[in-house]
Amino acid sequence: MLRVDEGQTRPVCPECGRVMYYDPKLAATCVVEREGGTLFVQRAMPTGYGLWSLPGGYVDRGELVEDAAAREVYEETGLEVITTGLIGLFSQAQHPVVVVAYSATETGGELMAGPECLDLGFFAPDALPPLAFPRDAEIVRRKRAMSSPDSCLS
Repeated sequence: MLRVDEGQTRPVCPECGRVMYYDPKLAATCVVEREGGTLFVQRAMPTGYGLWSLPGGYVDRGELVEDAAAREVYEETGLEVITTGLIGLFSQAQHPVVVVAYSATETGGELMAGPECLDLGFFAPDALPPLAFPRDAEIVRRKRAMSSPDSCLS
């Protein structure tokens, strides 16, 4: 059963009338830099197959968001990282995923493409590969702006 609630059509339990809200999914990513380049992975997943993205993925229920971001980097790239600062939250109208982006520093591990990746590499900000998610370019721009000595964000 559907009903208009707060201007949105939402499913409603036909027995008790409880409105079901579709909450957004939370994903976390890290910007890992090395020698002026940012780490990207080439996706082997159906969404954006063959295109590139920052390493990241969904946060598990009960998991610290920072831990999820570091876990995703490790799973996709073999690098161990620690998050060093919040870059921002990124969302889009009519899109169910909210992305939390962190800057991160390598602490160990060995760089190698994980099972969800075809390839990986570090790319200069002005030479990014074809992206699966355009917001990744925005995340890199925001990180660079934060790192700029002339930035009011730093």
